[in-house]
Amino acid sequence: MLQPGKALKQRPQYVIETEIGVGGFGVTYKAKHQDLNFPVVIKTPNSRLCRDANYPKFVEGFRKEGRRLADITQFHHPNIVRIIDFFEEDNLPCLVMDFVKGENLYNLVQEKGILSESIAINYIKQIAYALSLCHENGIIHRDAHPGNMILRENSNTVVLIDFGLAGNVNSQSINQAANLAFAPWEQMLETEKSASIDVYTLAASLFYLVTGDTPTPCLARKMLNNDLIEPKRINSRISDRLNQAIIQGLELEPKNRPQSMKEWVGLFPGLSSGNNGNEVELKSDVGMDYRKLRDLLKAGKWKEADEETARVMLAVAKREEKGWLDIYSIDNFPCTDLRTIDQLWVKYSDGRFGFSVQKRIYQGLGGTGEYNGDIWQKFGDKVGWRKGFQWLYYKYGTFDKKAPEGHLPVKWNWGVFVWLFFSRVETCRL
Repeated sequence: MLQPGKALKQRPQYVIETEIGVGGFGVTYKAKHQDLNFPVVIKTPNSRLCRDANYPKFVEGFRKEGRRLADITQFHHPNIVRIIDFFEEDNLPCLVMDFVKGENLYNLVQEKGILSESIAINYIKQIAYALSLCHENGIIHRDAHPGNMILRENSNTVVLIDFGLAGNVNSQSINQAANLAFAPWEQMLETEKSASIDVYTLAASLFYLVTGDTPTPCLARKMLNNDLIEPKRINSRISDRLNQAIIQGLELEPKNRPQSMKEWVGLFPGLSSGNNGNEVELKSDVGMDYRKLRDLLKAGKWKEADEETARVMLAVAKREEKGWLDIYSIDNFPCTDLRTIDQLWVKYSDGRFGFSVQKRIYQGLGGTGEYNGDIWQKFGDKVGWRKGFQWLYYKYGTFDKKAPEGHLPVKWNWGVFVWLFFSRVETCRL
């Protein structure tokens, strides 16, 4: 166990401050990076499992999944906690992560009451998209309950933390520590590594966010034939479609659940754009008025909103006469304004469009601030800006919510330094 108040031998820049959580297979600590003066979280395997016959496999699984998670988060995915270091201290693997300042959704509901249907869906969708990326890379979270979802301070962004690293290694000790309120019964099986585990846990989390209660424990349903109480019986205000989506995600047998996050999220009700989460604060460092952009997006007028986006960006950068952004204007574009524009697009497109979405796609293809023609072409193909190996003229864009993810906004990108823009989006932490 790491000792509070002491600097680590292998990484003396980290000083342990306090233990902040103990799980079935991991212990987390809050620590401080002395040189840079910022907080971090350090996670280690639970040393109390050292007598378990599978402990060596468990530690090796921790190492492997830690490396894979680091690969996923190197581009700062907005909804997955970032891995920033990995080392061993007295043969104990240590994974260092960002400390996400905010409140977890479990405590948020406990303190302020249940969330509206639209806000709950908005938060859960963010986590579902993050889990989809993890599943594509062979990682099952296994512990995606509200206590591991942090609503980042002063934002509507929810961050998934505390991955159940190496949870695929069977251990009697681990199984006894499983959270029965949110975990499916098959999570206790050594051979079960399906994405449907996370579907169940996320459905249970959504159940909690809209009812303030947890679903009937899976073991009571499995062993005692207890019925699942439908969330609508607890909160009659939620829609029938959401009620059914939660029930399907909580199917007792994994084969009866949606088999992917995309399939499950597809069951959600189609909410009106103006009712999807909290209102975006129309902040600007230069006094720009974003009400017209908000109203166009709210009305689903995608082409007009795209043109308005280009107009306000050029006005903010004082580049109206030039009609495009140069290196200087990109590097100095106000983060406050960039964030407002992005949040409006993300909100009213249900997370399909926006700078942060485009950045995630671009960086996911390996894109950086350095120009790479192959990656830029792949990005164009991915977001629908290219078809048949040809870049499309603006008039042939798809101004519809069914356009490929990241397709809009598009008119802002006129110029030769577009790929540098995503570095600015990264710097502004969108």
